[in-house]
Amino acid sequence: MNGSPSALAGKAALVTGGTRGIGFATARALLAGGCRVAISARKPVELEQAAQQLARDPGGDLIAVPANAGSPEDCRRLVSEVMRAYSRLDILINNAAASPHFGPLLAVEPWAWEKTFAVNLQGPLLLTREAHQAWMRDHGGRVVNVSSVGGASPAPGLGVYNLTKAALNMMTRQLAVELGPDGILVNAVAPGVVRTDFARPLVESPAVQEATQRHNPLGRFAEAEEVAGVILFLVSDAASYINGAVIPIDAGYSIGPGL
Repeated sequence: MNGSPSALAGKAALVTGGTRGIGFATARALLAGGCRVAISARKPVELEQAAQQLARDPGGDLIAVPANAGSPEDCRRLVSEVMRAYSRLDILINNAAASPHFGPLLAVEPWAWEKTFAVNLQGPLLLTREAHQAWMRDHGGRVVNVSSVGGASPAPGLGVYNLTKAALNMMTRQLAVELGPDGILVNAVAPGVVRTDFARPLVESPAVQEATQRHNPLGRFAEAEEVAGVILFLVSDAASYINGAVIPIDAGYSIGPGL
């Protein structure tokens, strides 16, 4: 699996949160590589619209499965649907995320805390377990978790979200150790601010724009396709000895102003 169409042909991938942003760009990149792809999201209408857009691109088979990544029942059903359609599951991209609380950590409501942890942390764990049991335990595979540079440092208003991403980074490393003997590579990407609908409040924030201009060596936000390119690398044969890595995709922003 070196990223070329011939290498990805016949592989099956599941991308959660696949209707827009990083998930959509990743699904498109995998399809262009000849992969068979399942995308999932909570909202059926948005899912159908995304599937129609992706179907316009040549190459690859696509299915769309409505599912809530924070629901154990949906996680089981989602993997079952992929196995029913493709009889295999080689690649799992845990991209779905939630951030219902923006504000001080001590002000978070229990429902917002539970939802954030259910989608951002429990979902990736349950989906990885389902994929492992359904296919990867006997055939190997690749798991890529979409984390954030926020998992490595605190930020105003993003405490709950960043907590889940810090835990996701550790879970990535732990699963890499546990699943490596089965031929499963588990890695994560940790983007900075990406120009997506999910990150719109940050992208449109004058303070974040100013900080990006001052501290980001490229002076701009990332595009979803730039993150998708790294994910495509991690599921390719070119990354066959990378396991347990958390790769920052932030143009050097997290290095700090002393760069």
